[in-house]
Amino acid sequence: MTRPDRPDATRRPPRAIDAARLQRAALRYLERYATSSENLRRVLERRIARTCRLRGEDASAFQGLAETVVQACIRAGLVDDRAYAGGQVASLRRKGLSGRAIQARLAAKGLDRDLTGEALQAHPATDADAAWAFARRRRLGPFRRAARGEHRDRDMAAMGRAGFAWPLARAVVDAADEDVPEALRLG
Repeated sequence: MTRPDRPDATRRPPRAIDAARLQRAALRYLERYATSSENLRRVLERRIARTCRLRGEDASAFQGLAETVVQACIRAGLVDDRAYAGGQVASLRRKGLSGRAIQARLAAKGLDRDLTGEALQAHPATDADAAWAFARRRRLGPFRRAARGEHRDRDMAAMGRAGFAWPLARAVVDAADEDVPEALRLG
């Protein structure tokens, strides 16, 4: 990021990387975001790479530093992959995401499949609950105000892209208003 009043040639390089500085960066990140240990490692490695690039240093000299900081955060209880997975599953289920979509999102954050599967099993909401929530949020099927028949294929496609199985998507999209669970009608 360059400032308009200072040309690139006079820009000061960032301060040198050390364990204390990287630890403070991790704490600042953890203050703002819940994250997995792998995602925190990626964030810190990007910071090291950027700083080394701007300082003209070799990033390989700091290779194990990010891992050391992440392990310190885990020991301090600041990063807990199991708790993170549970919280993300609960949040994403409320938004109406399918089990497949949740698996993909958490895999992108560096959580392994087994841990995500355990969190999905532990959560009381099912794919059917998520499908109803997704349809309500996107106003699909029984939540569509008018011309349901004209938009059936589009609604089915949206449910499929969201990762819901075809029979479940069909059941939700073709449901009559009286089939909608009472809790979803009130919310």
